[in-house]
Amino acid sequence: MKRSFSTLAMAGFFVLSANAVNAMTTTTVMLQDEAAAESSRGFTQVLKEQFIQGGAGFMGIVLLCLILGLAVAIERIIYLNLATTNSAKLKQQVEDALASGGVEAAKEICRNTKGPVASIFYQGLDRAGESIESAEKAVVAYGGVQMGQLEKNVSWLSLFIAIAPMLGFMGTVIGMIQAFQKIAAVGNLSASLIAGDIQVALLTTVFGLITAIILQIFYNYIIAKIDSIVNDMEDSSIALVDLLVEHKK
Repeated sequence: MKRSFSTLAMAGFFVLSANAVNAMTTTTVMLQDEAAAESSRGFTQVLKEQFIQGGAGFMGIVLLCLILGLAVAIERIIYLNLATTNSAKLKQQVEDALASGGVEAAKEICRNTKGPVASIFYQGLDRAGESIESAEKAVVAYGGVQMGQLEKNVSWLSLFIAIAPMLGFMGTVIGMIQAFQKIAAVGNLSASLIAGDIQVALLTTVFGLITAIILQIFYNYIIAKIDSIVNDMEDSSIALVDLLVEHKK
């Protein structure tokens, strides 16, 4: 009797073990299929779906900040690249023109060259007939004007960088408030009840931070480009004054 009971117990144990192994295998295959389907959709598709799940309210405002910020950044990058001048070549051309044709020839060179450095050269040469001090003051004054043109609209870009994560945090706070309001109304703490609101709340923060990171990269590039052009303007201004001094002798 005992031997029969032991045999039945062992047989039951093996049957249960086989069923558990089959269940685990089936679950593993299902998870692998889901992971393959998730990866086949691509990062862009997943990002789009997550953005839609975040809701049209705050997500739309965050998207607007990203679009406007990118528009400002692209406009500034194009402007700064066009404003970049080969200052060494321009200086040599102006020096040769001063030696061969005088101030008017040098002004013509600057008039036909784009960029803030050429504009500063032109203003300095235009005052060269008065005195070196007048030319130097004109160069300094017009350099400030050109610097303002280089930094135009950059403050808007920094504003969008600051607003985007703040909007995301606000969306998160509002989503959490809605989740707690549901808990208070139902009187029961259920994960399925508030999971959707919490997910929406966290997605607004994620996309707000993503927007700020993207715009921050462009902002740092623009600031570095402006600093490079401003340093070039200052060096070129000193070089122009030296050229005028040599020309006066």
